[in-house]
Amino acid sequence: MYPRLRLLREFLREDGAIFVSIDDNEIDHLKLICDEIFGSNNFVSTIIWNMIDSPKNSAIQFSGNHEYIVVYAKDSNIWRPNSIPRTDEMNARYRNRDNDPRGPWLLGDLAARNFYAAGRYKITTPSGRVISGPPSGSYWRVSEEKFRELEEDKRIYWGEKGSNRPGIKRFLSEVKEGVVPQTFWSWKEAGSNRHSKQELSALLNLGASSDIFTTPKPVKLISRLLTIATNADDLILDSFAGSGTTAQAVLASNEQDGGSRNFILVELEKQIAQDVTSERLRRVINGYNKGGDPAKPVEGLGGGFRYCTLGKSLFDEYGGVDPEIKITSLAAHVFFIETGSPIPKRANGKTPLLGTFEDRAIYLLFNANSAGFAQNDSGNVLTPEFLESLPLPFKNFEGTRVVYGEGCTVDAARLEREGVVFKQIPYSIGG
Repeated sequence: MYPRLRLLREFLREDGAIFVSIDDNEIDHLKLICDEIFGSNNFVSTIIWNMIDSPKNSAIQFSGNHEYIVVYAKDSNIWRPNSIPRTDEMNARYRNRDNDPRGPWLLGDLAARNFYAAGRYKITTPSGRVISGPPSGSYWRVSEEKFRELEEDKRIYWGEKGSNRPGIKRFLSEVKEGVVPQTFWSWKEAGSNRHSKQELSALLNLGASSDIFTTPKPVKLISRLLTIATNADDLILDSFAGSGTTAQAVLASNEQDGGSRNFILVELEKQIAQDVTSERLRRVINGYNKGGDPAKPVEGLGGGFRYCTLGKSLFDEYGGVDPEIKITSLAAHVFFIETGSPIPKRANGKTPLLGTFEDRAIYLLFNANSAGFAQNDSGNVLTPEFLESLPLPFKNFEGTRVVYGEGCTVDAARLEREGVVFKQIPYSIGG
């Protein structure tokens, strides 16, 4: 896990966060590794996901019904979670017992345990009962002056007979649209393992006895994470794609709020990637028939994806370019890391000129013999003579020429004068 988490940290934006799902067996080790990689000061929280909706009577000691989701930020001083939308159940707690024209309200306690110097005073109820002060060990949470202002504004409730200990009315119309995320997530709000297996079975018509995935993640769980951690145009990376729940949750979130989130899924098992992950996405995007008799058509969420496979690693164990790497693969990688764009189709594959991007022309001097690139007496070294022969992308080109090669014997003054930037292989080739 260490090298993968180290790499994932590099992928995070400065305002990004990572969520790692894990069980009891490894959470202690995970926390130590993440403290080292992300910094203990960037630990945000540990979410407890109640993933089982009924006890396992076959358990020998305890029936485990939860997993953990450990949350770290790239920079905890920057990252802030989004609010969770209020539920109908939350709103139903607000009532209007006195027909207040401001609408439904929830009664808040006037007393609090935090010390407040101005929070000790007598209160007389409308019925004439005198309350000598707040309950033992507590304080009124507002000063006497503020209390009178609230009473004048009819924000104090005394009970139907006007003799109860006062409470403060919190109006539904004045509360935030969302609530701060909490650290315990019930299966009712975040889904369960049973629900996720049912989702996957219905999507792929796997049948009740299928055991391809025993613990897939439910869409509700990942959608909740997306609500907290993403905005409408963010990029989400799942480095353990599995059944593809993350991609489905991203597409569902886009449909719900009109967003344009994108996803990258990584799955090392080829058969899972081909037969499960990508197939699930095709059906989610285009629509599918849900199992049952008769089958129920489910409308697709729209969107799309590109299926890619990784080739051989560019670098060997010593950090050099692997001699078995094809020049076309290296050229495509060099052009992409330099420009952030795919390499253009070249009319003449025997030239060291890979292509142009904006005001730059990109060149690669490498494996001249096997690649069929223009030969020079110094091999893959940029010499003054070879510099003279470098082809221009077009006549009167005045942009920068970026040259990748194994060495350079051209002095810095001439390189600057002729608008050439030299980058040495393999040191200047990023991952």
